[in-house]
Amino acid sequence: MVELDFSMVQWLLFAVCALFVGMSKVGVPGISMIVVPTLAIVFGGKASTGVLLPMLMMADLFGVAYYHRHAEWKYLWKLLPWAFIGVGIALWVGEVVNDEWFKNIIAILVFVCIGLMFWKDRKKDMNLFPDTWWFAASMGILGGFATMIGNVAGPIFAIYLLAMHLPKNKFIGTGAWFFLIINISKFPLHLFIWKTISWNTLTLDLLMLPAIALGAILGVKLVKKISDKLYRTAVIVITALSAFLLLI
Repeated sequence: MVELDFSMVQWLLFAVCALFVGMSKVGVPGISMIVVPTLAIVFGGKASTGVLLPMLMMADLFGVAYYHRHAEWKYLWKLLPWAFIGVGIALWVGEVVNDEWFKNIIAILVFVCIGLMFWKDRKKDMNLFPDTWWFAASMGILGGFATMIGNVAGPIFAIYLLAMHLPKNKFIGTGAWFFLIINISKFPLHLFIWKTISWNTLTLDLLMLPAIALGAILGVKLVKKISDKLYRTAVIVITALSAFLLLI
């Protein structure tokens, strides 16, 4: 059971996490990965996923509202069935491992996603993947597993969408719709099976709605002004450090 008797520092930390979640859903890539290990340290591995999920859903609505017309639904239909399979596998894994292993799995997934980000940058000018069912299947299952276990599927799906050569707005719009659908489908699983969502966690998430909205507004403006190289370096370093702390 998540209690709401946080210190001022903890409230501030949680508000910053909510801000980053809002920014991530309007085109600031990777920044939400800082949030995942941070909340896992504060709340515990499994419990943190239920705290974060409703915030992601609220932020998804901002992303969909801003980019909804740009979604490429043909790619969504290819990914969604496989992603649901990945969610189902993760649901079973979450039932059979303890919280210490749960945090370790989250940390490992974060490191894998960081590696994928580096790999994607090195291969961005190469068309390595054809538009085939097996590529959509593998990315969908891996992404579904990652999003259910630790809400860290962003880099995995980014690789798929970039391989389809989508322009920026279509990339963001397709991702926004995809994660809204997946996150809504995960909600009853967290509520009734994992029992990581309660009135307390929902109250906490709703209190963070202004910070999420502010993050969405800032994300739209700041993504155009921040150096991509400096931004990505800072995100990767902070995320790797946070994931490392999960393993200690």
